Amino acid sequence: MENISDLGLGNKTRVTEFILQGFGFTVNSGLRVLFFIALLLIYLLTLTGNSLIIALVCIDSHLHTPMYFFLSNLAFMEIWVPTCTVPRMLLDTLSETKSISIAACFAQIYFYYFIGVAEFILLAVMSFDRYVAICRPLHYETIMSGRVCLWLILICWGGSFLLITFPAIFIMQLSFCGPNIMDHFLCDTAPLMEFACSDTQTLKLVIFILSTFLLLSSLFITLFSYLCIISTILHMPSTGRSQKAFSTCASHLIFVILCYGSSIFLTVISLFNSIGLKKMVAVLNIIVTPFLSPFIYTIRNDNVKQIMKDTIDKKLRCPLWKLVRDS
Repeated sequence: MENISDLGLGNKTRVTEFILQGFGFTVNSGLRVLFFIALLLIYLLTLTGNSLIIALVCIDSHLHTPMYFFLSNLAFMEIWVPTCTVPRMLLDTLSETKSISIAACFAQIYFYYFIGVAEFILLAVMSFDRYVAICRPLHYETIMSGRVCLWLILICWGGSFLLITFPAIFIMQLSFCGPNIMDHFLCDTAPLMEFACSDTQTLKLVIFILSTFLLLSSLFITLFSYLCIISTILHMPSTGRSQKAFSTCASHLIFVILCYGSSIFLTVISLFNSIGLKKMVAVLNIIVTPFLSPFIYTIRNDNVKQIMKDTIDKKLRCPLWKLVRDS
């Protein structure tokens, strides 16, 4: 830390790094190694599962549809959400200091929220896609053309960039005073601004307004889409058609409930300043949800399961594979 008493801020020091307390394991605790192994395994499985979805969508022409195009983009985001945080968590699990520089802290916050906001916008886009497919099936190919799908993805990333970049610029201009110990396993905006030397009430208000706008607008689009979908399904004359229509939405609906439920719960418990619950919900958002995403989207999807089965069968029939297997 550097002394900043000459800047008129009293006898304070400028923070140059932060200490992340993580999960609070003791120095000699055997939980460190067990937690490291479990977290590493989950992270590798998350990368493998989401990468497999992207690969299947790319190589199989049957999946070259708007629904799977958006799904592959979601899988891409689900790879990078834990990648922004988990490698640092793995390092801190076995580290004694658990220190992170201000620059690294800023980078982690920016990319984590940049991808997270893009994901919320994408969930609304995927809900709209399902609405058009079920409620306007005759116009689906016209409405959800390749150009429209590309523009919708650009809106996801561009909208996230606009919502995140401007508050991030003001956060990066703040000076931080001691203490510098965060009771968290990742850098976050709320504890970060508590260390600021200057008043951050206006910045907090701006971040709250932008967060509320994002959450409510994307949630409104998603809820409206599914209310229309449910109404359409209930009026379908054929039970088989209604079941097939609902099955195409069930996976996305489960994922939506998981994402929005955890985010709303996190907003509510932030009012009570419960650090333990915040950490649990953060684990759900950062580790559990990306890990479960491939299973949620494949376990009820007959097309993906059949393509995976066909791909495996082709590999097993490959002469080179037979040679390796027989040897």
